[in-house]
Amino acid sequence: MPTVMFDLKRLGDVKAPPGFAERVLAQAGMADSYAVFETVLGPVYVAWNRLGVSAAMRSKSSAEFEQWFREDIGRRLVQADPPAGMAARIEDQLQGKRRMQFDLRGLTPFSQAVLRKTLEIPRGQVRPYGWIAREIGHPAAVRAVGTALANNPIPYFIPCHRVIRSDGVIGNYGGGGPEAKKNILTLEGVQLKRLQDLARAGSACTADSRQREPRPRRGKRRSFPAARRVRGSRSGSRTPWCCAHPRIEGRRARGPGVVSAARPRASGCSSSPPARRRRSCR
Repeated sequence: MPTVMFDLKRLGDVKAPPGFAERVLAQAGMADSYAVFETVLGPVYVAWNRLGVSAAMRSKSSAEFEQWFREDIGRRLVQADPPAGMAARIEDQLQGKRRMQFDLRGLTPFSQAVLRKTLEIPRGQVRPYGWIAREIGHPAAVRAVGTALANNPIPYFIPCHRVIRSDGVIGNYGGGGPEAKKNILTLEGVQLKRLQDLARAGSACTADSRQREPRPRRGKRRSFPAARRVRGSRSGSRTPWCCAHPRIEGRRARGPGVVSAARPRASGCSSSPPARRRRSCR
């Protein structure tokens, strides 16, 4: 017994190797490990734990990445050797193959749903923000979708760069700004110029069709076409709409929409429409 106590006292004087405490915390799930990987996008710092990849960023230095991780994620970070095969999984993920797992703890359920739906967008394709909002069951939350993607802690691998505005504008990007977003989409084979031209053409067609075919407002009386000229009258004279338009007979008597050749009313009739009409003139 005295020998055990003596050894324990001596153990207290021994200093642990550098990083030993952090590695123990990482193994216990209380801290994350990270390393830098060379990718087609350049050097990318990637953090991971037992649940999967927790963060990714192109930083200038390890110190910058560690500071960002502590402030945004809120856990300790330890530099370590990556697991075997992780570099290959990262390259496959960037090529469009979904081989990585992600740790989205700390995000709201809404943000998690947005990022999981973003994972379904194939490489070389794009989707508007409204598409994600509809797919996750919140069609009116387009701005909230944009906020969730802007705060994506794992850009590049969860491809928020494949989400753009409905008018073809690229929009902002949390992984390096609009220029980085354009470069990544171009690398994936997206023709940005053609995409913007199609979006503008679609917007113009939509606006033109709305001008040509306005929908009547509910609660207001529909406007009727101009009155026809009466044969034998002076040029430019008009008859009231009730005399100029033929009467629509009932569907049972003459079939659907049959127009009768009813003679116009007398010229002294009132020009105001009747109080109640069964069908409007077409």
